[in-house]
Amino acid sequence: MQIVTTREFRANQKKYFEMAETETILVSRRNAAPIMVCAVREGDFPSKEELAAIQRGIDDVRNGNTFRMAKNESLGDFLNRIEDEGNV
Repeated sequence: MQIVTTREFRANQKKYFEMAETETILVSRRNAAPIMVCAVREGDFPSKEELAAIQRGIDDVRNGNTFRMAKNESLGDFLNRIEDEGNV
């Protein structure tokens, strides 16, 4: 991990972008949190299938296709109940 000032980073952006492919660069800033520069890997983004599943979940919530736990119902009891009802 390299820690550099904003001035150093600006003066040598190409160098630090290339370094970020293999290590994390922290750019320190006066009176502010440092900025982390690192290369993005293929696994850092959700797949099309994962995005579609997330969208289906959002749509289910918007359409009211949700289940509520009963008052004083444990999580285990809730999961068993919705499974017994054929909802899982």
